[in-house]
Amino acid sequence: MGFTVPAGLGGLGFVLLAVVVNVIYLRARLPMPGANSGDAARAFVASGDVLKQASVLVPATWLGTTVFAAGLLSVLPGPWALTGFAGVLLQNATFAVVEALRFGVAAAARDGGPVAGLWGFSAVLFGFNQLFLAIALLGFSVAGAQAGFFAGWHVWLGYVSAALLFVSASAAPYHVDGTNRLAPIGLAGWLGWATWVVAGGVTLLAH
Repeated sequence: MGFTVPAGLGGLGFVLLAVVVNVIYLRARLPMPGANSGDAARAFVASGDVLKQASVLVPATWLGTTVFAAGLLSVLPGPWALTGFAGVLLQNATFAVVEALRFGVAAAARDGGPVAGLWGFSAVLFGFNQLFLAIALLGFSVAGAQAGFFAGWHVWLGYVSAALLFVSASAAPYHVDGTNRLAPIGLAGWLGWATWVVAGGVTLLAH
């Protein structure tokens, strides 16, 4: 079994786990970045151990994306592929901090302490993190197009999703006050990223 098989499974596993984690967050009404800090504090207090339960799955998503990106790097030579791989590594590292900040906010809220600073830090960092997804999409899409590895629609999905995520990331400083008017753009970009990863995973499995 070549490395492209576990890489493809890593990409598909990442998307599956990411959907599960987000469903848990939504069902528990956990706050998303950009929510008002007061509302976020109340939501974390009311959530109990849901944040801990969902976060048990998160390290596996980082493992999945890293193996997936390494698989693409193994079949897509050149600097653009390295750019895409760097984007994935930066995304994983940054989101680890975002995830840890959620626990900081939750702990402060349950102790009755102020959460505005931590929550603002988390929200802006979450927004900036979208830039690294955009870098991953751009790098791997260009490399995939040059090598003829991806279908045309897959390449263009990567370009469009990267552009949407870049726009949303650029507006991240304006999310700190609890308003995020560009959230739909970021969500569309993330859904495009997830679809792109699924298509990439299938392509790797078939390689």
